[in-house]
Amino acid sequence: MKTFKSLFAILGLSIITLTSCQDEVDVNNGENPNTNSSTSATAKNLERSAMHDGSFDDFLDGTSCSSIILPVTATINNTQITVRSESDYQLVLNILGQFTSDAVNIKLQFPLKVRLSDYTQVTVANQTEYNALISACETAENQAKSAINCLDIQMPITILTYDLKAQQTGSVVIESKQELYTYINSFDNTALFAIKYPIKAAVKGEGSAVVEITSDMDLQSRISECLETEAVKEDASQNAKSLENILVNGLYKVDSYVQSGTDTANAYANYTINFANDLSVTAKNSVNPTLATVNGSFKVVSEIDVFLNITFSSNTAFMALNKSWKVTSYSQTSISLQSKTDAAVKLVLSQI
Repeated sequence: MKTFKSLFAILGLSIITLTSCQDEVDVNNGENPNTNSSTSATAKNLERSAMHDGSFDDFLDGTSCSSIILPVTATINNTQITVRSESDYQLVLNILGQFTSDAVNIKLQFPLKVRLSDYTQVTVANQTEYNALISACETAENQAKSAINCLDIQMPITILTYDLKAQQTGSVVIESKQELYTYINSFDNTALFAIKYPIKAAVKGEGSAVVEITSDMDLQSRISECLETEAVKEDASQNAKSLENILVNGLYKVDSYVQSGTDTANAYANYTINFANDLSVTAKNSVNPTLATVNGSFKVVSEIDVFLNITFSSNTAFMALNKSWKVTSYSQTSISLQSKTDAAVKLVLSQI
């Protein structure tokens, strides 16, 4: 295959003219890291980064490879709700907040329309067809072909091109993610391209900080890093759901509470702690039932780690447990916690 000595210069710098490069031929096409074909790693990175991000309504549809086109009607644990606009998402979240994840049953009303990762819109007639969409999404994720949602390339960007047949340079300004997806997805296999760097991108997991990307290698590195972070967060999210299920299905006691090097678990020895589905928590004295029940609330959240946030009221001893606790380990019988702000403060809850 013919290549060009000055391809690095042509594709690495802004193109001023669209003149022919017939006399600049080399036999080592493809060695220049700034040249990309339609099947190159950079082409795949751009295509996946530009796919439609359907993750914003995962709480409703359960798949990030597509999003539901509103309006849609859903029944959530026997409560029917019609979501007419994105402002109605909060109504759905309010209902979901009343239940633990394993107690939620969402039934979508068919037919409904969805927008796929390639921006096409399709009508889904029934649950069987919808299950097929979810299965296809899982397959794409396992094969690293799904959308990259953790890195958002800021538009516009300029792509420099070289037509191998016509031996002609060119450039195109891409104004949107959908335009980028369409352009890369249909890129001619007889042409080469290069991104005109630097470009900017918002990286989730860094507070959506905008970073500057200066090369194909830098782009690949940023994507690899954010995908790794995303995987860790997904694991933490799954662990948070598992922990919440364990909490609401058991009765607990304070097995250990260490602060300033002293274990004060005896202060809670006669109490049983009950975590409920509605995110309330109560502590009752099992030895002296005439003592008032201590009421509070809890929430299991995840970032890179899993945290159990506890808030008790009207009881000095239990108010000492009012912290954001990092979950260091958990099982069906024991949960070990460490204060988010003071690693020396530790709490162990054991199931009775």
